[in-house]
Amino acid sequence: MIRVLIADDQEMVRAGFRMILETQDDIEVVADVADGISAVTKARELRPDVCLLDIRMPGMDGLEVTRTLAGPGVADPLKVVVVTTFDLDEYVNAALSNGANGFLLKDAGPALLLEAIRAADRGDALVSPQITVRLLRHFAATNPAPAAVDAPDEPLTGREIDVVKAAARGLTNTEIGAELYLSLSTVKTHLAAVQAKIGARNRVEVAAWAWRTGLMN
Repeated sequence: MIRVLIADDQEMVRAGFRMILETQDDIEVVADVADGISAVTKARELRPDVCLLDIRMPGMDGLEVTRTLAGPGVADPLKVVVVTTFDLDEYVNAALSNGANGFLLKDAGPALLLEAIRAADRGDALVSPQITVRLLRHFAATNPAPAAVDAPDEPLTGREIDVVKAAARGLTNTEIGAELYLSLSTVKTHLAAVQAKIGARNRVEVAAWAWRTGLMN
């Protein structure tokens, strides 16, 4: 059972998310709160598997909540999916830099919401397809790093590079497998190997690395 916390300052949004999630046999809503401070308190108390966070909330915004619960340096980070009306580049960039496992627009639809929650729970990540490539290009432009910093500890194989490039274009594991004629388990194995080599925590960081280092040029 995937235990989910919902944080949004609009009661109707929280009720809508709860209604969608509670139709699923494998998902349980353990709390819904209306502000960022309550989100941090409840998340630390209940340790949900996934936190759904709006960005604009009173007390503490969703980006700060994300950093507090999942950011660099957090000893036991929680899984966070940011769900918002706003797809501004700086929001997306900040959310992912602060440790979010996903970034969705509120109009993405129930299917994508459920997919993002399940992806986060298994340690994967999902970003709304309409903003994936744009945000990663933005990430690369605003977060340049010296090649030495981004150099992997061990060189990537040719197949790993193919998988990374496909992931950086926003393809899901299933789509990568179909395009490269690989099984789903093989795709996951390649991504796990790449994450270990470059020190990435999830596929979003892998994709961001690909754009930032010029692999996608």
